[in-house]
Amino acid sequence: MKITTSLENINSFGGLNFISTEFEQLQLPKLITSFLGSRSILATYQYSDIIKNIWMILFSGGDCAEDIQTNLKSEFSTILDMNISSADTILRLQKELSLAKEIHISKNNIANEFSNNPILNKLNLAMLLLTKQLKSGESYDFDFDNQFIACEKYDAKKGYKMKRGYFPGIATIGKNIVYLENRNGNSNVKFKQDETLARTYELLKINGIKIRRSRMDCGSFTEAVIKIVAENSELFYIRAQRCAELTDTIKAVNVWKKVTIGIKEFEVASVTYKPFKKKEKSYRYVVSREVNKTGQTDVFQGDNFIYRAIITNDYAMTDEEVVFFYNQRGGSERIFDEMNNDFGWGKLPFSFLEENTVYMLITAMCRNFYLYFIDKLSKKIPFLENTFRLKKFIFRFVVVPYKWIKKGGQKTLKLFTDKPYHLALE
Repeated sequence: MKITTSLENINSFGGLNFISTEFEQLQLPKLITSFLGSRSILATYQYSDIIKNIWMILFSGGDCAEDIQTNLKSEFSTILDMNISSADTILRLQKELSLAKEIHISKNNIANEFSNNPILNKLNLAMLLLTKQLKSGESYDFDFDNQFIACEKYDAKKGYKMKRGYFPGIATIGKNIVYLENRNGNSNVKFKQDETLARTYELLKINGIKIRRSRMDCGSFTEAVIKIVAENSELFYIRAQRCAELTDTIKAVNVWKKVTIGIKEFEVASVTYKPFKKKEKSYRYVVSREVNKTGQTDVFQGDNFIYRAIITNDYAMTDEEVVFFYNQRGGSERIFDEMNNDFGWGKLPFSFLEENTVYMLITAMCRNFYLYFIDKLSKKIPFLENTFRLKKFIFRFVVVPYKWIKKGGQKTLKLFTDKPYHLALE
């Protein structure tokens, strides 16, 4: 094997130039400043510079602020419109954006630490509207869930999985995160969830986003939550919790319909039931059951079926359609997987809840931008698909050797590849 070297100034991440250009053409710096404000005229960096630096680290395969100094500074130095900061500045300015956490004491005398950042949540939604991923005046399906993020941070508390971490509540529309409130790992998901949802729906409403259907798991099965959800969406579908009275109602069902949903076989039926010991308000419960493959007998029902129930105010869908639609909320698990493994949530940078909330929201914005950008590119460039995970996108598009050539007072981006990158500009 023979080796030769060259001092020619060639860099590796040519695709970042296209990302940087899109960032500027969308006028994201102006939008970011309109929400976060301008720093001192003597300041070298604005908040938009820091957000862009964080995004570029992720788009080049980095996973921490220190990468910008140890691995990426020379690579970023020739990227269009990049104001490269130090790792310390990236971390310090994120801390500036954090807001004091709130502490709420539950009836069980448990201190629940909540971290909300309404300004960053508003900025995130404004970006989604700017990129037309959401459109004011249109109706959407809405999902809400809590995701436990295991982490050994200074203030992290042990959760129901007997691990230390955080337990943020996350609202999504389609593939996009539209709202996030962080809470410590010991907080019960039901505690003040109605207030979190009220703030989420209100922000969407102010921006003209209508909610047609809301889906949530059994962590949202409370009287207060159902009231808020019913007031802010036309239809809702929430996994119901079992109780003795509901079990007796299900036992009385004599007719079950066999259906196949996906690759599983179920039996489905509907019952009418008044939850929360209320006598004036009844709802439709769509009940599904499947054979327990372990052969164990259900202690409530006295048979070998696994029962699940969905409470809804939708009386138009068939039982099968309700179960199928509810099961589609499993897509949120993919969102959490991508945030944890592709966009930094699995490696939070700070020691405190409220500071990590800032990072989580900035990286959620990054993923939303990524979904917009790759969807746009995939319509022009044949070697990209809008279903690519971030790592595949980096390998296929971002990693391309390049250099800038100056000729006749004009700069030209020279890419060392035969791939048709020029289609991105058409």
